[in-house]
This record gives sequence, structure tokens and C-alpha cells, in this order.
Amino acid sequence: MPPLTVVEHTTPSLPCTPQELFDWHTRPGALERLTPPWERVEVLEQSRGIENGTQVRLRVHVGPLAVTWTARHRDVDPGRQFVDQQVSGPFPTWIHTHRMLAEGPGHSRLEERVEFSAPFGWAGTLSEGLVRRKVERMLRYRHAVLADDFAARERSASPPLHVAVTGASGLLGSALVPLLTTGGHRVTRLVRRPPRAGEVQWDPHAERLDGPALEGVDAVIHLGGESIGGGRWTAARKRRIVESRVRSTRLLARTLAQLAHRPAVLVSVSAVGIFGSRGDEVLSDGSAPGTDFLADLCGAWERAADPAADAGIRVVHPRLGVVLTPAGGMLAKLLPPFLGGVGGPLGSGRQWVSWLSVDDAIGILQYALLTPWLAGAVNAAAPGAVTNAELTRTLAEVLHRPALVRVPAAALRALFGEMADATILSSQRALPAALEQSGYVFRHPALEPALRHLLGR
Repeated sequence: MPPLTVVEHTTPSLPCTPQELFDWHTRPGALERLTPPWERVEVLEQSRGIENGTQVRLRVHVGPLAVTWTARHRDVDPGRQFVDQQVSGPFPTWIHTHRMLAEGPGHSRLEERVEFSAPFGWAGTLSEGLVRRKVERMLRYRHAVLADDFAARERSASPPLHVAVTGASGLLGSALVPLLTTGGHRVTRLVRRPPRAGEVQWDPHAERLDGPALEGVDAVIHLGGESIGGGRWTAARKRRIVESRVRSTRLLARTLAQLAHRPAVLVSVSAVGIFGSRGDEVLSDGSAPGTDFLADLCGAWERAADPAADAGIRVVHPRLGVVLTPAGGMLAKLLPPFLGGVGGPLGSGRQWVSWLSVDDAIGILQYALLTPWLAGAVNAAAPGAVTNAELTRTLAEVLHRPALVRVPAAALRALFGEMADATILSSQRALPAALEQSGYVFRHPALEPALRHLLGR
């Protein structure tokens, strides 16, 4: 048997009791919330709660390989500790101990200890250093997320809400739902397929939505819509993009307006693309919209929620910038060429990118639910907008790679047509003044620390 390797990490003082910290880990979505976005992990089966003998079964992707991993809870002492021990999976031994310790009145710290032996017998000892570094990255990420989530909870104390979410399985929704559920909120997903428990079926194309199933919901977050950046914008695809956003929003807003017990708030996302390409101009929350396809789309998308606002529902339109996460979107597309050493600026590199980390994107959505004085359209981008050249240079530095291979604008237009000018080459320098003035505190206001957190570097 190869020798055991031990990795330990401790979270600084958290504004919660040990029991509250333990309870956070027992809620639905805790595992997903703590899984780094650079890891491909699927939860196949999970027992509710944390008790001795309950299990979780995962599918973990390592490159092209998929490994099933089953762990069992043991040594559970509610409010104090629990241990996850691998019962089947890639490691001869894997024991993960979580301890919740008091740090004075109303505060605690989390101590985590991972003991493992390298896979593949004695030959696997060659990979021990690699595995150790992966575990260290994972623990740093987990503890940063916990610290940020509990700090945000302390700033925006709220009773548990019943929240309906559209687009819950998408890139943003799959990150948002665990944030809400670990925060104690109940989530109902709106889905197009036959619904399961905790779901409501809808069909925006056919304009069908079971309104009575939403009676009594406290809040709604609307994320649904066909991807804007999925390929060339043919005339047919542009129609689908418009219909998927405008029709779904209008159906949802009208349905909510007709309820006997309406939700207090509808958070319906939009995008900084509403401003069009504006060069170096600094864009405030009240800046005039642009005139291209994407600007027109965002304007119609926001207006489609008017029936909800007319019925007295507080409506918030976070105009999202480019959401950075290695799980998808722009950053995921940039990673392969940059890791291969052939990354570089796109086009001139002078275009401004209004970006935000996925943690801030979902943090803003939750904040909009809990902040009754926030309404209307607000810029949802980090205060530190950067040029494309600065973004690509910073990404290269974080990855320890060069950023020398510029992609000409002509090549991007040849590949993506109109979409290249409206997205990749478009310039928006949006500032989140209304958000910051309302009290939102960005988790990642600067690009380099954001990328290091998202990539575990």
C-alpha cells in the first residue's frame, strides 16, 4: 500500500456558528456549490442530509476518461464534524474530514483534512505531487466560496424565500441554484420537459405556463433563452434568439401579473449588449441604447417584462457583462488555445470588455432578490472593465503562457459574420454605479484575482 499523503486547510473566521456551518453542508446543492468550475463532476446519486452511512455517487471526468466515485459519510457529529470516506473509486484510500470549530460568539472556522494514497499502486506515487496540488487547489477554492457566501449572507440577511427559476440547467442557472439552496431558499425550476418533483412545466414557444403552480412563489429569476454566441447569425437563428427571449419573458410577466398572490420581485436578465459598440465611451446605467441587432434584442427583452412591473411587481434587469467561468462561455473557449501557447488578442484588442466572474453574476442575481430598493435596469459588470488586449495578457500571465498570436478581425468576421462585430469585436465599457451605490460588494472587482480563483491558479 502506498503511503498516505495529508493535505489540510482552514477557513478564517466565518460569521456563523459551528451548527450553522454544519447545516450549510447538509442542504441541497452544497456539493455542487463547492465543486471548482474547472472540474467536470456530475452528481449521480446523493442521500438527503448528512448522517452516518449515507452516500454520494459521482461521475468524475479526468480528460477523456470518466470515473465513478462513491463516498460514504461516517463519524458524523452534528454541529461539529463529518467524514467522507471513499468506498469505491480511483484511490486506494481517500478520507476527507470536515471539522466546524467555534471562534467566539457567532463565529466559527472550518478545518478540512484530506488523507489519500495515490492511485495505481506504487507506480502511482509518481503522481502524488500532481494529486496533492489538485487537492490544495480544490480546498482553497472551497474555502474562498464559503467565506464569500457567508459574508454576503451577513450583508443581506433575509428569511428563506420560495424562488422560481427559468434556465436552471444552463451555465448560469446551474451555478445559481446551489447558491440559493445552500442559502436556505426553496427553488422551483421551470422546465420544458415533463416535470419532476419541485418543477413546473412550461412551453414558451406554445405560450403555455401553469400559472396556478406559481401561486405563492416569493420571487422569480428568468434566465431562459437561446444562446447568442452559439454560431453564425442566420436570419432564421436571429428570429429564434428574439422569440426565445422576448416571447418567454412576455409569457412569464403576463402570467405573474394575473396571479392572485404575485411574487414580490421578478429578476429578468439582460446584457450590456444593449449599448451596442461604443468604443472608449464610459457607459452608465442610464446611457442610451445602441442601434444594432443585439441592442434591439435587449431592449425588446427588457420591455417584455413590463406587464409584471405594471402589476406592481418589482422588476430588476441586471445587464450582464461577459460572465467568466471555465465551465463555459468565452473563458472556456479561450482556454484551449492559451493552454496550447497560441492565444492572443482578438481583433485590434482595443475593444473594452465588461466582464464579471460567475460568482458575481449569481451573487448579483441573489442580491437583486433580497434588495427591495433595487429596481429597473442596472449594469452588472465588474467595476474594472478591461480591453481585450489586457484580458488576454492577464489570462496568459495566470496560465504562464504567451499571448502573442493575434486573431485578425477579418478572420473572426469570416468565421462568425455579424455575430463577430456584435459580440467578440464590440466595445462596451460599462460601470456598475447603481449596483455599488445600492450596497452590492463585488467578490472579484479585479480581473487577475478573479481568474486565479476561477482557474485555481
